[in-house]
Amino acid sequence: MVTLRQAPARIWEQRLNELALNYDLDLVHAWKMESLGELCAVFETSSRRSASDAARDLGVDTHVTLAQPIHLFSTLESRDQYRHLQHAADTLHLAAAHRLATGRGVRVAVVDTGVDLDHPDLRGRVVAANNFVDGGEQTFTGDIHGTAVAGALAASANDVGIVGVAPDAQLLALKACWPERPGARQALCNSYTLAKAVDFALGAGAQVINLSLAGPADPMLTRLLLLALERGVTVVAASPPDGTPSFPSSLAGVLAVRDGGLAGATGAFPPAANGGAASLAAPAVDILTTVPQASYDYFSGSSVAAAQVSGIAALLLERQPGLKPAEVRRLLLETARSEAAPAVGVADACAPLARLGSGGTCEAP
Repeated sequence: MVTLRQAPARIWEQRLNELALNYDLDLVHAWKMESLGELCAVFETSSRRSASDAARDLGVDTHVTLAQPIHLFSTLESRDQYRHLQHAADTLHLAAAHRLATGRGVRVAVVDTGVDLDHPDLRGRVVAANNFVDGGEQTFTGDIHGTAVAGALAASANDVGIVGVAPDAQLLALKACWPERPGARQALCNSYTLAKAVDFALGAGAQVINLSLAGPADPMLTRLLLLALERGVTVVAASPPDGTPSFPSSLAGVLAVRDGGLAGATGAFPPAANGGAASLAAPAVDILTTVPQASYDYFSGSSVAAAQVSGIAALLLERQPGLKPAEVRRLLLETARSEAAPAVGVADACAPLARLGSGGTCEAP
């Protein structure tokens, strides 16, 4: 995958042909990446050399601004069976938080698999849906992972099933991942599909981007996510439960969220020590959320943990739309509550709203 410097369309076409000829490549697809103002192109290499070798050679071409292999990413989902009900709403103090904010009008991009747009708890929450996966429209509304993430983040408070962290947020359902196999919860994505989705999110006015996935460091996505942060977009990413560095959660400025465990927890955690936690966690065991065909199921893993933190970010942005990503991160870390793991704080939905002076209290009514 390569990007070319700004130029007239006819020059871009000429340079694509030259690259294909000079480097023995076949052009697969090219499009203007609006957020960067550059042309992005995907090439296939010949069988004689690897994608890494081709990217190295292309990287020194004077017309090329970036050249990289297409990396593979995967959603972060625990495959363990649930044991008992997860009371994440109590842990996050959602009832108190929703007296102060519900995420009304805040746009959150769910970059994931597709979403069941007609689920009773998601109907009306999705204001834009787009597919960036070849053939992905065929399974879009039947995809499990994206539907679960969307529900944990923004299921409506409509007395039908569950309530999400930000039940009045506006979701952009952007399919960049596809199920590992038909009907699977686990999903895969790559540099190409993720780049197209993030670029779309920036053009569509997303204020929060949720990335419940992980993979290798990626130059193209790094550029796009740094641009998002520069534009004031809060980027939330799932972090692997074993604490190993992963992308994009390891990228500076991205709000990394780890698996906080906490099955059956009731929220009885003391404040984080020393005025704030070093890293953030959220409930991640047996989280009841939405699945296709008007159903519900339990999910575990940092994918749903990240979704809940994206929801909290939406609550904060409703109350104070001008908050910068660094300010959102600081508020969440400073108001997190202590967990067993050193320097890890459990996210709270109400405490950071109260810190903003939202005209309310987190005490029970």
